[in-house]
Amino acid sequence: MKKIIIAIDGFSSTGKSTLAKQLAQHLGYVFVDSGAMYRAITYFAMRNNWVDAEHLNQTELIANLKNIQLSFQFNADLGFSEVFLNNENIEKQIRTIEVSNLVSKIAEISEVRAKLVEQQQAMGKNKAIVMDGRDIGTVVFPEAELKIFMTASASTRAKRRFDELVAKGDNVTFEEVLKNVEDRDYIDTHRVDSPLVKANNAIEIDNSNMTKTEQFHLVLDLVNKI
Repeated sequence: MKKIIIAIDGFSSTGKSTLAKQLAQHLGYVFVDSGAMYRAITYFAMRNNWVDAEHLNQTELIANLKNIQLSFQFNADLGFSEVFLNNENIEKQIRTIEVSNLVSKIAEISEVRAKLVEQQQAMGKNKAIVMDGRDIGTVVFPEAELKIFMTASASTRAKRRFDELVAKGDNVTFEEVLKNVEDRDYIDTHRVDSPLVKANNAIEIDNSNMTKTEQFHLVLDLVNKI
Protein backbone atom coordinates (compact mmCIF):
# COMPACT_ATOMS: atom_id res chain seq x y z
CA MET A 1 0.00 0.00 0.00
CA LYS A 2 1.23 3.50 -0.84
CA LYS A 3 2.50 5.43 2.19
CA ILE A 4 1.36 9.06 2.40
CA ILE A 5 1.56 12.11 4.63
CA ILE A 6 -1.75 13.20 6.18
CA ALA A 7 -1.78 16.82 7.38
CA ILE A 8 -4.63 17.88 9.67
CA ASP A 9 -4.92 21.59 10.42
CA GLY A 10 -7.63 23.63 12.04
CA PHE A 11 -8.82 25.67 14.98
CA SER A 12 -8.30 24.67 18.60
CA SER A 13 -10.58 22.01 20.09
CA THR A 14 -11.87 20.76 16.75
CA GLY A 15 -10.75 17.22 17.57
CA LYS A 16 -7.72 17.22 15.30
CA SER A 17 -5.66 15.02 17.60
CA THR A 18 -8.52 12.57 18.16
CA LEU A 19 -8.96 12.10 14.43
CA ALA A 20 -5.21 11.88 13.84
CA LYS A 21 -4.85 9.19 16.53
CA GLN A 22 -7.71 7.17 15.02
CA LEU A 23 -6.22 7.33 11.54
CA ALA A 24 -2.70 6.52 12.69
CA GLN A 25 -3.85 3.51 14.69
CA HIS A 26 -6.02 2.19 11.84
CA LEU A 27 -3.33 2.70 9.17
CA GLY A 28 -0.33 1.74 11.29
CA TYR A 29 1.10 5.24 10.81
CA VAL A 30 3.12 7.45 13.16
CA PHE A 31 1.00 10.07 14.94
CA VAL A 32 2.51 13.42 15.87
CA ASP A 33 0.59 16.05 17.83
CA SER A 34 2.49 19.19 16.80
CA GLY A 35 0.38 21.30 19.16
CA ALA A 36 1.76 19.27 22.06
CA MET A 37 5.25 20.33 21.02
CA TYR A 38 4.31 24.01 21.31
CA ARG A 39 2.58 23.27 24.62
CA ALA A 40 5.76 21.59 25.86
CA ILE A 41 7.87 24.65 25.10
CA THR A 42 5.20 26.84 26.72
CA TYR A 43 5.34 24.67 29.84
CA PHE A 44 9.16 24.88 29.81
CA ALA A 45 8.95 28.69 29.63
CA MET A 46 6.35 28.82 32.42
CA ARG A 47 8.46 26.63 34.67
CA ASN A 48 11.40 28.99 34.20
CA ASN A 49 9.22 32.08 34.83
CA TRP A 50 9.83 33.40 31.32
CA VAL A 51 6.14 33.75 30.45
CA ASP A 52 2.87 34.53 32.16
CA ALA A 53 -0.22 36.58 31.33
CA GLU A 54 1.67 39.87 31.77
CA HIS A 55 5.13 39.25 30.35
CA LEU A 56 7.25 37.17 27.98
CA ASN A 57 11.03 36.93 28.23
CA GLN A 58 11.52 36.00 24.60
CA THR A 59 15.29 36.50 24.71
CA GLU A 60 15.83 33.93 27.48
CA LEU A 61 13.51 31.40 25.86
CA ILE A 62 15.22 31.67 22.47
CA ALA A 63 18.65 31.39 24.09
CA ASN A 64 17.59 28.16 25.82
CA LEU A 65 15.86 26.43 22.90
CA LYS A 66 19.05 24.40 22.46
CA ASN A 67 18.40 22.88 25.90
CA ILE A 68 14.97 21.55 24.93
CA GLN A 69 14.69 17.95 23.75
CA LEU A 70 11.19 16.78 22.83
CA SER A 71 10.13 13.24 22.08
CA PHE A 72 7.01 11.11 21.82
CA GLN A 73 6.85 7.73 23.55
CA PHE A 74 4.03 5.30 22.89
CA ASN A 75 1.95 4.31 25.93
CA ALA A 76 0.37 0.93 25.19
CA ASP A 77 -2.13 1.30 28.05
CA LEU A 78 -3.42 4.62 26.70
CA GLY A 79 -3.08 3.71 23.03
CA PHE A 80 -1.23 6.86 22.03
CA SER A 81 2.15 8.57 22.36
CA GLU A 82 2.88 10.88 25.28
CA VAL A 83 5.09 13.97 25.21
CA PHE A 84 8.45 13.97 26.96
CA LEU A 85 10.48 17.09 27.72
CA ASN A 86 14.13 16.27 28.40
CA ASN A 87 13.09 12.68 29.21
CA GLU A 88 10.30 13.80 31.60
CA ASN A 89 6.71 12.80 30.86
CA ILE A 90 4.74 16.07 30.80
CA GLU A 91 1.61 14.87 28.98
CA LYS A 92 -0.72 15.83 31.83
CA GLN A 93 0.98 19.13 32.68
CA ILE A 94 0.68 20.55 29.15
CA ARG A 95 -3.08 20.02 28.92
CA THR A 96 -4.07 22.58 31.56
CA ILE A 97 -6.02 25.79 30.92
CA GLU A 98 -2.94 27.74 32.14
CA VAL A 99 -0.83 26.34 29.31
CA SER A 100 -3.70 26.81 26.85
CA ASN A 101 -3.89 30.49 27.76
CA LEU A 102 -0.21 31.06 26.88
CA VAL A 103 0.60 28.63 24.07
CA SER A 104 -0.43 30.94 21.21
CA LYS A 105 1.90 33.61 22.59
CA ILE A 106 4.82 31.16 22.45
CA ALA A 107 3.79 29.86 19.03
CA GLU A 108 4.15 33.38 17.61
CA ILE A 109 7.92 33.33 18.15
CA SER A 110 9.65 32.66 14.83
CA GLU A 111 12.65 30.93 16.40
CA VAL A 112 10.36 28.50 18.23
CA ARG A 113 8.46 27.72 15.04
CA ALA A 114 11.69 27.20 13.08
CA LYS A 115 13.02 24.72 15.65
CA LEU A 116 9.83 22.69 15.74
CA VAL A 117 9.18 22.73 12.00
CA GLU A 118 12.66 21.29 11.46
CA GLN A 119 11.94 18.48 13.91
CA GLN A 120 8.51 17.83 12.42
CA GLN A 121 9.81 17.60 8.87
CA ALA A 122 12.45 15.11 9.98
CA MET A 123 9.71 12.96 11.52
CA GLY A 124 7.93 12.76 8.16
CA LYS A 125 10.88 11.95 5.91
CA ASN A 126 9.70 8.35 5.48
CA LYS A 127 6.01 9.34 5.12
CA ALA A 128 3.41 7.05 6.77
CA ILE A 129 2.67 9.85 9.25
CA VAL A 130 -0.40 11.71 10.50
CA MET A 131 0.38 15.12 11.97
CA ASP A 132 -2.05 17.71 13.28
CA GLY A 133 -1.54 21.36 14.08
CA ARG A 134 -1.96 24.86 12.65
CA ASP A 135 0.51 24.97 9.76
CA ILE A 136 1.10 21.34 8.81
CA GLY A 137 -0.37 21.52 5.31
CA THR A 138 0.94 25.02 4.59
CA VAL A 139 4.45 25.06 6.09
CA VAL A 140 5.57 21.71 7.51
CA PHE A 141 4.33 19.42 4.72
CA PRO A 142 3.11 21.52 1.79
CA GLU A 143 3.59 18.41 -0.36
CA ALA A 144 1.30 16.23 1.81
CA GLU A 145 -0.89 13.92 -0.25
CA LEU A 146 -3.94 14.60 1.95
CA LYS A 147 -4.67 17.87 3.73
CA ILE A 148 -7.64 18.29 6.06
CA PHE A 149 -8.78 21.61 7.54
CA MET A 150 -11.09 21.21 10.54
CA THR A 151 -13.46 23.79 11.93
CA ALA A 152 -16.50 24.13 14.22
CA SER A 153 -18.30 26.98 15.96
CA ALA A 154 -16.46 28.58 18.88
CA SER A 155 -19.23 27.66 21.33
CA THR A 156 -19.18 24.02 20.21
CA ARG A 157 -15.42 23.84 20.62
CA ALA A 158 -15.52 25.56 24.01
CA LYS A 159 -18.14 23.09 25.26
CA ARG A 160 -15.99 20.14 24.18
CA ARG A 161 -12.93 21.60 25.87
CA PHE A 162 -14.87 22.54 29.02
CA ASP A 163 -16.28 19.00 29.38
CA GLU A 164 -12.81 17.55 28.89
CA LEU A 165 -11.24 19.75 31.57
CA VAL A 166 -14.05 19.17 34.07
CA ALA A 167 -13.76 15.42 33.54
CA LYS A 168 -10.08 15.68 34.50
CA GLY A 169 -10.98 17.58 37.67
CA ASP A 170 -9.92 21.06 36.57
CA ASN A 171 -11.75 23.98 38.20
CA VAL A 172 -12.80 26.11 35.19
CA THR A 173 -15.88 27.95 33.96
CA PHE A 174 -17.40 27.70 30.50
CA GLU A 175 -16.94 31.44 30.02
CA GLU A 176 -13.22 31.13 30.79
CA VAL A 177 -12.81 28.33 28.27
CA LEU A 178 -14.83 30.15 25.60
CA LYS A 179 -12.65 33.24 25.98
CA ASN A 180 -9.55 31.08 25.67
CA VAL A 181 -10.88 29.53 22.44
CA GLU A 182 -11.75 32.91 20.94
CA ASP A 183 -8.45 34.49 21.99
CA ARG A 184 -6.45 31.61 20.52
CA ASP A 185 -8.44 31.83 17.27
CA TYR A 186 -7.52 35.49 16.92
CA ILE A 187 -3.83 35.03 17.72
CA ASP A 188 -3.49 31.92 15.54
CA THR A 189 -5.05 33.59 12.50
CA HIS A 190 -3.32 36.97 12.90
CA ARG A 191 0.29 36.09 13.75
CA VAL A 192 2.89 37.17 11.20
CA ASP A 193 4.79 33.87 11.08
CA SER A 194 2.80 30.91 9.72
CA PRO A 195 -0.73 32.04 10.58
CA LEU A 196 -3.56 29.51 10.65
CA VAL A 197 -4.98 29.41 7.14
CA LYS A 198 -6.60 26.74 5.04
CA ALA A 199 -4.19 25.35 2.44
CA ASN A 200 -5.40 25.84 -1.12
CA ASN A 201 -5.82 22.11 -1.71
CA ALA A 202 -7.10 21.21 1.76
CA ILE A 203 -10.51 19.63 2.30
CA GLU A 204 -12.53 21.56 4.89
CA ILE A 205 -14.62 19.65 7.42
CA ASP A 206 -17.02 21.41 9.77
CA ASN A 207 -17.66 18.85 12.51
CA SER A 208 -20.02 20.98 14.66
CA ASN A 209 -22.76 18.38 14.16
CA MET A 210 -20.68 15.33 13.34
CA THR A 211 -19.81 12.37 15.55
CA LYS A 212 -16.23 11.17 15.88
CA THR A 213 -17.15 7.96 14.08
CA GLU A 214 -18.76 9.81 11.17
CA GLN A 215 -15.74 12.07 10.88
CA PHE A 216 -13.30 9.15 10.98
CA HIS A 217 -15.04 7.23 8.18
CA LEU A 218 -15.36 10.38 6.07
CA VAL A 219 -11.61 11.01 6.21
CA LEU A 220 -10.71 7.31 5.90
CA ASP A 221 -12.63 7.24 2.60
CA LEU A 222 -10.47 10.15 1.42
CA VAL A 223 -7.32 8.26 2.43
CA ASN A 224 -8.43 5.11 0.61
CA LYS A 225 -9.10 7.07 -2.58
CA ILE A 226 -5.50 8.28 -2.55
